[in-house]
Amino acid sequence: MSKWIALATLTLSITFMARVGVESQQPPLQQPAKVVKLTALDYAEIQQLVAKYAWANDTCRNNGYDYADLYTPDGWFAASQDGKLGNKSQGREKLAEAAGGGSRGCTKLQRPEGLWIHDIVNLIIEPAEEGATGQSRLVYPALRGVSFDAVHAGHVGGYDYVFVRTPNGWRFKSVTHVMDHQSWNGHA
Repeated sequence: MSKWIALATLTLSITFMARVGVESQQPPLQQPAKVVKLTALDYAEIQQLVAKYAWANDTCRNNGYDYADLYTPDGWFAASQDGKLGNKSQGREKLAEAAGGGSRGCTKLQRPEGLWIHDIVNLIIEPAEEGATGQSRLVYPALRGVSFDAVHAGHVGGYDYVFVRTPNGWRFKSVTHVMDHQSWNGHA
């Protein structure tokens, strides 16, 4: 009987050791991404950031640098048409130029043909691993029946955002203007 007990103990020991050896060779399980929980203050600050985006862009305030300063140092803006991302404006100078300003000054405010007014509506903010993401719609309203031009009139797609919290408050990591609202799925 003791031979059978010794044989069973040996078999169990070998099985256990083999299992431990196999498990130690397997990669560790991936931990799910940790999504940050947003507070009511976070939502309010992100909403203010989006409102400042429209005002800074429309007025070319401080030669576009107020717009550029809403981004992280490595943040970027780009337009997307038919699912293809266009050239990125990245870095403070390029972002100021994207707002119509930069070192050359504000050129867009000198155009007599109309107004640039971003109405950013239906903002949705969702917690994400690096901060938050968001989507909104964009409308260029007419002024007394006069639009800026045929391209910038009415509903003009929307924006996809990636927001991050910095020592200076919430900033844009990226803003993508999704131009073709017919194919826009509304997801970042």
